[in-house]
Amino acid sequence: MKRLQWPSWMPIDPYILLLLGTVGLAALLPARGAAADVASGASTAAIAFLFFLYGARLSTREALDGLKHWRLHTTVLACTFVVFPLLGLAAGGLVPVFLTDPLYQGLLFLTLVPSTIQSSIAFTSIARGNVPAAICAGSFSSLAGIVLTPLLAAALLGSSGGGFSADSLVKIVLQLLVPFLAGQLLRRWIGAFITRHKKLLGYVDRGSILLVVYTAFSEGMVQGIWHQVSALRLAGLLIVEAVLLAVMLAVSWYGAKALGFRREDRIAIQFAGSKKSLASGLPMASVLFGAHASLAVLPLMLFHQMQLMVCAVIAKRRSRDPEPARQPRSVAESRIAVGTGTRSG
Repeated sequence: MKRLQWPSWMPIDPYILLLLGTVGLAALLPARGAAADVASGASTAAIAFLFFLYGARLSTREALDGLKHWRLHTTVLACTFVVFPLLGLAAGGLVPVFLTDPLYQGLLFLTLVPSTIQSSIAFTSIARGNVPAAICAGSFSSLAGIVLTPLLAAALLGSSGGGFSADSLVKIVLQLLVPFLAGQLLRRWIGAFITRHKKLLGYVDRGSILLVVYTAFSEGMVQGIWHQVSALRLAGLLIVEAVLLAVMLAVSWYGAKALGFRREDRIAIQFAGSKKSLASGLPMASVLFGAHASLAVLPLMLFHQMQLMVCAVIAKRRSRDPEPARQPRSVAESRIAVGTGTRSG
């Protein structure tokens, strides 16, 4: 089995390679005509199913138990939906020197996306942080993002983001929020099934996202929007994103220290407050941007891989930090730590 595992020294998430391969497939064989209509319909269904699964997986009891850490969750939400967007707005001054306007719109959208869950938990566990707090913080951020991300996008991106309107918000409600709530309502009856088939449904998640990426980039190829992006512009985007990630890592870590959080909580805040969810962002971009989604999700895809690589290094270094003696982990927390991988949601 060890031979089948991805090498630990490999800095690239294998799922990113699949995403890049999907982009390449869309570039070589984009869906056109009737095939495009079929791909679009399948993508819409896949997005709805994704959020149905998100709702079915979220444990209401687990979320309620985490409310006792309300200061920590408020701090993470502030990093995700206040500090990040403010930095995104400030990056508007880099247009047109470093970024084109379409790339900036994608960068700004990136700052509005909710935090990750899986990778935040994994890195917090590696760094010996507050794992239950990371679970709740990621879950709260994802839940809040279903409402806050479209509202912030409508307010900050406006018509330049691909025609935001009341219809766009209705699509969000019907395609994202309604399936999510349906999953929550049906969790009582399907929760055990989802738990038993967690691994299989994980493949369904990732396959659905690949379909969304293929559809978005196919539309971009057909419309010829990739002629707007040069290698120099992509290099500028990477530099801007590296600075953005560095600033958020510093703000979340030292800001939590200034607020009086202990080391374990600061670790959870840093990893949950500095990252963005590819799994949530891609479907949202597909709904919000439509035919312009390919350029809109490019900054998010690049940032996702960058955050995994950087946070993996930080987590390993934090794990070697000296700390005072503490109580051993509970059985439930240990299972969470062992069973969580480093791939982001």
